Amino acid sequence: MDAVIRGLAIYIALLLIIRLSGRRTLAQMTPFDLVIVLVISETTQQAMLGEDFSITNALLLILTLFTTDIAISYLKGWSPTTARIVDGVPTILVADGAYDESALRGCRLQKEDVMEAARAQEGLESVRDIKFAILEVSGGISIIKRP
Repeated sequence: MDAVIRGLAIYIALLLIIRLSGRRTLAQMTPFDLVIVLVISETTQQAMLGEDFSITNALLLILTLFTTDIAISYLKGWSPTTARIVDGVPTILVADGAYDESALRGCRLQKEDVMEAARAQEGLESVRDIKFAILEVSGGISIIKRP
């Protein structure tokens, strides 16, 4: 039972930490981010397993984590508020050719990040050509060009 409680605690803690780190982290992984993920995974493994490295304990933890993930997905389906808390909401970064500076700061993005997405998706050269740039909950930036 101790392994289940540790597994749930780690799952919730990681969910909160990843959610607080922002969506940009999910979409734009750098070598530094990869190293952090590897270190976190090793630390998490040690915290969840404790001194019990048996296959039974590992399978119990895997089952606990998958069950928790499935339960949260059902909860998000039933409760839009829960979905907004867990996943966040899209953020408008550019509206009618003008940057929303506070949204960029809040998402820890640079204007160049938006323009990179605009060039890649629509071949746009100027922010004036963007009707909307939206940071999606997945971490990607969607560009809607002006007509």
